Amino acid sequence: MASTVLEATRAAHEDLERLERLAVRELQRDPANARDRLFQSHRVRHMLDLVVSTSDKLVEIYEDKDSARKDEINTHLTAPTQTLLFSKYYERLKEIRDYHRRNPSARFVSTTDDYEELLKEEPAIDFTGEEAFGRYLDLHELYNEFINSKFGTPMEYSAYVGSFSQIEKIPQSHKTTRQYREYLEHILEYLTSFLYRTEPLQDIEKIFSKLESEFEERWMNGEVPGWGNKSAEKEAEAEESEIDLGYYSTVEELVELGPEKLKQALAARGLKSGGTVQQRAERLFLLKHTPLEQLDRKHFAKVPRTKDVSNTASNGNNFKDDLKKEIALMEVKMRRLCELLDEFFVRTKENAEKKLTLTYEEMEAEREEEEVQADTESDDEEQQIYNPLKLPMGWDGKPIPYWLYKLHGLGQEFKCEICGNHSYWGRRAYERHFKEWRHQHGMRCLGIPNTKNFNEITSIEEAKGLWEKIQARQGLNKWRPDLEEEYEDQEGNIYNKKTYTDLQRQGLI
Repeated sequence: MASTVLEATRAAHEDLERLERLAVRELQRDPANARDRLFQSHRVRHMLDLVVSTSDKLVEIYEDKDSARKDEINTHLTAPTQTLLFSKYYERLKEIRDYHRRNPSARFVSTTDDYEELLKEEPAIDFTGEEAFGRYLDLHELYNEFINSKFGTPMEYSAYVGSFSQIEKIPQSHKTTRQYREYLEHILEYLTSFLYRTEPLQDIEKIFSKLESEFEERWMNGEVPGWGNKSAEKEAEAEESEIDLGYYSTVEELVELGPEKLKQALAARGLKSGGTVQQRAERLFLLKHTPLEQLDRKHFAKVPRTKDVSNTASNGNNFKDDLKKEIALMEVKMRRLCELLDEFFVRTKENAEKKLTLTYEEMEAEREEEEVQADTESDDEEQQIYNPLKLPMGWDGKPIPYWLYKLHGLGQEFKCEICGNHSYWGRRAYERHFKEWRHQHGMRCLGIPNTKNFNEITSIEEAKGLWEKIQARQGLNKWRPDLEEEYEDQEGNIYNKKTYTDLQRQGLI
């Protein structure tokens, strides 16, 4: 009976109400863990997509472009007299009864069970091994693209993650290149994909449409960061093309600047910018002893007639302005995505710094431990553990006894400024953290060796003060790695560098 337009309309409205109730019911359920929360969000997103597609069908029906709905209403629901109306009603009722008599199973057909299955299914979400099921970002491809580009600089992966959104450091002359534009496109493609996989309920299209409307107004007012001040851009370009010839005594020194920079410097002075690198350097070196006004006219570039090139120049300027506007909009979108994923960037940087202090065996053991933990969480999703005191979990996955919690002082908080004000609960965790990766990285950033002298010191000022006293007492201005740098063998024994190398040469390690 769903072949009629009115029946299809009624069934679509019924599906919409059922999907809305299921989505509300799913959101009211508390997920057991992070994995379950991600699955829940994707299930709700799938329901919302079904709501949108069903609503589109309803809009199509109500628009009635082929007049099928209007004809059906006129045929079955309207009549000139009340007698004819009732006769049509009973005719329609007889058709329905005959249909169900011929098809007894039709009355039991229901889509309720099909929609209930949406709450039980486990969505398929693709994550790379580096992403660890949505915990970290995988920026290695973007990192390789950045350090191998003209606008990039060599740096560690952890430093790249920390300065990922700081695109204002890139020179303005590189931002209009095709390489930089492709780099931004790859960034937007990856971050948008990652945001959809980790937070599927975010309306990315709505966020971007709002950004684009705000961007148009800010672009007209010259308020876009890094692109708004036209005079500042011109000054920056002039500074990049400006070369102080007083610092160069030979043509060979100018050749080392490269062809592009020499070309910019010659074009800025109105000189010919073609030829080899040697010819460009020789032409520019003439200005060291000869003023620009007294230079031979053969070195100057020919100025084309305004009549011939006015349209070409205006078209070129318009194209360049459109390109700048497009790249500026991509940068604004990138910054917005970085704000939404700020927590993931912090977590990714900490993970990258942690890996620098781990051996291959330790990283493999940690990966296996995470996989076992994920399997345990998926197996125990349905088990709700009663833990009103928020006690730590034991080896069996249950809260530890309260007396053990008090015995180890796990309610006592210790903060370490060197670790970025990270909190450690309990004296044991606090004492162990001085040898862990987070504290070691903090001491390395301060330029201080992480030796036993600095145990129990968590303040940056105290650590710097003690390091100055040690240097003054030893009469040295630099750290002695032979005596103070620590090495660890496979059994966990700690030696200084000198002892470790001696034992290694003797074949004892």
